[in-house]
Amino acid sequence: MTERTPGKQIHLAAHFPGVNSTTVWTDPRSRSHIDFSSFQHLARTAERGLFDFFFLAEGLRLREHKGRIHDLDVVGRPEALTVLTALAAVTERLGLAGTVNATFNEPYELARRLASLDHLSAGRAAWNVVTTSDAFTGENFRRGGYLDLAERYTRAAEFLATARELWDSWTPDGRQRPFAHHGRHFAIEGEFTVPRSPQGHPVVIQAGDSPEGREFAASAADIIFTRHGTLEAGREFYADVKGRLAAYGRDPDDLLIMPGVSYVLGDTAAEAQEKAAEIRRKQVSPQNAILALEQVWGVDLSAYDPDGPLPDIDPDPGSELVQGRVKITDPFAVAAKWRALSEAKGLSIRQTVIETTARQSFIGTPDAVAAELAEFVARDAADGFILVPHLTPGGLDDFVDRVVPLLQERGVYRTEYRGATLRSHLGLREPAGKG
Repeated sequence: MTERTPGKQIHLAAHFPGVNSTTVWTDPRSRSHIDFSSFQHLARTAERGLFDFFFLAEGLRLREHKGRIHDLDVVGRPEALTVLTALAAVTERLGLAGTVNATFNEPYELARRLASLDHLSAGRAAWNVVTTSDAFTGENFRRGGYLDLAERYTRAAEFLATARELWDSWTPDGRQRPFAHHGRHFAIEGEFTVPRSPQGHPVVIQAGDSPEGREFAASAADIIFTRHGTLEAGREFYADVKGRLAAYGRDPDDLLIMPGVSYVLGDTAAEAQEKAAEIRRKQVSPQNAILALEQVWGVDLSAYDPDGPLPDIDPDPGSELVQGRVKITDPFAVAAKWRALSEAKGLSIRQTVIETTARQSFIGTPDAVAAELAEFVARDAADGFILVPHLTPGGLDDFVDRVVPLLQERGVYRTEYRGATLRSHLGLREPAGKG
């Protein structure tokens, strides 16, 4: 295949599979989500594919369904920053991104841990800032309680600003100064114990599609981790978020938009579609289909047949059978949408859940998938993608072996790492620091 004219460059990251319906645990190729060898395999595969970073999600409490542990939850996964620190020793260039909650942590302690990871990895650390608003998760912490939606973003914004004050308390030339922060949520002062790290600040990622999440990302994040189902939906989101940056004195290139996506490859388009359909059937078992329905309806639907029609009853917005998840804000609208789809296509409960809960997938031959990824970036629907494979830990192997070379031939993906830090991979400026 002849090499093509270079286009807008694609950024890629790898999401370690786990607590979601994407993972197919019943596949015989699925391995441990606890053994370090699994994390190492996926991270080294991503580095072999010249990915920007490895991304590790994390929750602070196991979800419950009807008072029992949610059957999709991962029990026993090690803490994210501990895993990433270990991976720093077995990788050289790959960025290391961990999810850490801004609701149930404190700025000084977390800033130290992130700065330490940045030092130990020679400038490859990233922090995915998330928040929690439910009292269910709060029960695991001394402070307990919860914050409403607006307040948790207010706390997260002050948390991040405070962490950056701590990182900036060491100047680029190695001078340390006392810090003092007195705000609504935090009142701390003293001296920060970790010198300025190789990137100045670890890269900041924010996940969310809500108006509050978009505004928070535009004001403070380096990457926004999102999801959208079509090219046009992606372009609309991209234009909206990029359009918010100027209000904060930022340029469009200061924030990268990277949706989480899945992919399925086949030697022919028909084979890829057949494989994708089989994967979706495994991801949404009959039991999981009913569980997904109960998250919308808020009532016990265990008596319903997953292969039968949707319930003809209205949702109960006051009920919560599943704890530890983001609650659906308008279950009536979701139920109406699902009913309309089911009636229009003659879908059963399970078929409806399969169709409505699928993550954006790129399905086809390696060349077709490479072309579609490049089109999304060229048409400003994304700056890159966080790939969410359905297998642990080998789910990324075929993409690196079969799609990455085609992206390189198209001139839209790097053929080598040109810098050492995650910021250099992403094309982000290093924070100036304060003299």
